[in-house]
Amino acid sequence: MTTEQSHIRNFAIIAHIDHGKSTLADRLIQTCGGLTDREMKEQVLDSMELERERGITIKAQTVRLMHKAADGQEYQLNLMDTPGHVDFAYEVSRSLAACEGSLLIVDATQGVEAQTLANVYQAIDNNHEIIPVINKIDLPASDVERVKRQIEDVIGIDASDAIEVSAKTGVGIPELLEAIVTRLPSPQGNREAQLQALLVDSWYDPYLGVVILVRIMEGMMREKEKLYFMNTRAVYDAENVGIFTPKHIKTGMLAAGEMGYLTCGIKDISETSIGDTITHEKKRCATKLAGFKPSVPMVFCSLFPSDSGEYDKLRDSLGKLTLNDASLHFEPENSMALGLGFRCGFLGLLHMEIIQERLDREFDLDLIPTAPSVVYHIYTNKGEKIELYNPADMPDPVYVEHIEEPWIKATIFVPDEYLGGILALCQERRGEQVELTYVGGRAMVIYLLPLNEVVFDFYDRLKSVSRGYASFDYEIDSYREGDLVKMNILVNAEPVDALAMIVHRSQADRRGRQLCERLKDLIPRQMFKIAIQAAIGGKIIARETLSALRKDVTAKCYGGDISRKRKLLEKQKKGKKKMRQYGNVEIPQSAFIAALKMGDE
Repeated sequence: MTTEQSHIRNFAIIAHIDHGKSTLADRLIQTCGGLTDREMKEQVLDSMELERERGITIKAQTVRLMHKAADGQEYQLNLMDTPGHVDFAYEVSRSLAACEGSLLIVDATQGVEAQTLANVYQAIDNNHEIIPVINKIDLPASDVERVKRQIEDVIGIDASDAIEVSAKTGVGIPELLEAIVTRLPSPQGNREAQLQALLVDSWYDPYLGVVILVRIMEGMMREKEKLYFMNTRAVYDAENVGIFTPKHIKTGMLAAGEMGYLTCGIKDISETSIGDTITHEKKRCATKLAGFKPSVPMVFCSLFPSDSGEYDKLRDSLGKLTLNDASLHFEPENSMALGLGFRCGFLGLLHMEIIQERLDREFDLDLIPTAPSVVYHIYTNKGEKIELYNPADMPDPVYVEHIEEPWIKATIFVPDEYLGGILALCQERRGEQVELTYVGGRAMVIYLLPLNEVVFDFYDRLKSVSRGYASFDYEIDSYREGDLVKMNILVNAEPVDALAMIVHRSQADRRGRQLCERLKDLIPRQMFKIAIQAAIGGKIIARETLSALRKDVTAKCYGGDISRKRKLLEKQKKGKKKMRQYGNVEIPQSAFIAALKMGDE
């Protein structure tokens, strides 16, 4: 049985990291009886093991709940719980396109943060009706009136009728459900028209093949119908049509305004593209839906299997992840030192870390990642423009006229007392201040920064300088010319491809010293002495020496002549020298990742 359109509400939950989105979703599911108390667990929608471990949402999740309102009518609520981290902003934008309203969650103790702002603007761009919700009112440090003023001053939306809730204890949840029913609009769409459905998300199930999340814009979708995918021009039979409560429930049909899942036994991953329009094969709809703007990767890194025989497995695994994460891009790459692999594009460093971890856990792959880098534009003497993704491919400096690097526009919210440290950090990273304003005891700073200074450890440093109180959001601004050089890392006089990086000349010495010191702690000691060096061209700019493991060869000499001991030590020294000549230094994978997370500890 389908619900009348006027009784459907589609909404997303948006907020900054840790403001309580997933906990609020838990309370709504529990209150509406989506799951029994026995089936409930904390952050029930964070189904991925990684999400539960880290306490963050990575994938947006959808749930249908039924709620009996005060007017006696039963309403269908389609809720989407979205991630809060800037690296997963693409998930948020897709979720918002499938809804008509948003619940904006703001922490009553923290107030408005950078990602709150970024998500609200996305919701406004999608013409959403926004309900401000002030969460965590049960905490002693909460200050509801201050947060209401902040919402009005910073975002500019009326917060006088903001709903005050505690997602943890359940206070205010009935009032919130009433507000969703009375204040959010119902979806538009004609159920008698030709089928027009938006492909919002997809993931791979080993039994069902590709599972697709759809939002029906017009018409009806039923099982056993032949469906046509307009972008890929594929035709499939609808095998299962159903909803999430959050359990999979087969309904056999979906009507305009509703959200649910669809399986067609699709085995080929390339047949589905996020943002596609699905319609009937015989009676096709006249126009395609606008879909989504493709995501633009910010950070690139190459992934190589440690066993070259796993190349095909890595390709298939990346294909399955791309299906589930449309913001991941990859293409084949060949490296002299590391063999065949893939160059992958990510939205940020956390996104990169999560993908590497998922490849390890879900597909059991042992990988060697290279240093993360951004895309540089290289202009040669011949007037050619080259896009450089991997620092190892940098042409000879003789042929390079100039190099341009990407700059970002960063918005930072920080309490007053930490402002000095934040400004110093931005200046150190070659930043240019654009704006500094105050909102209720907190500063909002806008800076232009080079992306390659942000990619490495900026976020970690920002958190440590501000004791965790600063929040940060950014967007790409433009490309600018810079005095950039390629820095190689040599271990035992051999260049390590995976650690080559492009740095600004003014930062090269500091970066080189840091990386050599870090590697000295991370590379296991060998039977011979190892030199770890950073070099620009032929010039060594930093060096650390890893001392050899040595056996005490003089242990059996009790007293006696010193020359006997010296003779044994000389003999040992010669052996070490010979070993060093032929010695091969194995750098463990963990050392690569740890070396690149350079903090200024």
